Amino acid sequence: MKCPFCGNTEDKVIDSRMSAEGQNTRRRRECLKCGRRFTTYEYVEETPLMVIKRDGNRQRFDRERVKAGIIKACEKRPVSMDQIDTAVDEVERKVQRETDREIKSTRIGDLVMEKLYDLDEVAYVRFASVYRRFKDVSHFMKELEKFLG
Repeated sequence: MKCPFCGNTEDKVIDSRMSAEGQNTRRRRECLKCGRRFTTYEYVEETPLMVIKRDGNRQRFDRERVKAGIIKACEKRPVSMDQIDTAVDEVERKVQRETDREIKSTRIGDLVMEKLYDLDEVAYVRFASVYRRFKDVSHFMKELEKFLG
């Protein structure tokens, strides 16, 4: 690390602390030449995750879009915001584990449907009806038959 005061590249770390969220590390350093102290921050370099849409366009993964879709599906249902946040967290973690750069929007939709299936059956069917773009009642009934056995 280069000293911001004298430009020397030799220093010693005096103190290291993780941030409250655990996202970065703060280090207090002392230059071995001039003796002055300075602070550096260490972050994990994140590669943006891109979503490949049905039409082939690409856009950044947006956690808030996933959350909005789940909230809409759970409207007027007995599902708490904590349950929704947990579902969004789980979908996001799974997306990040499965790929390092790009993922198809259909895969994200499938992951959301898996979470909604466990969370609330009505919310699942609501989301599926929009996501699967049911053409008629027969397609809709096939999805409902999964619950009726």
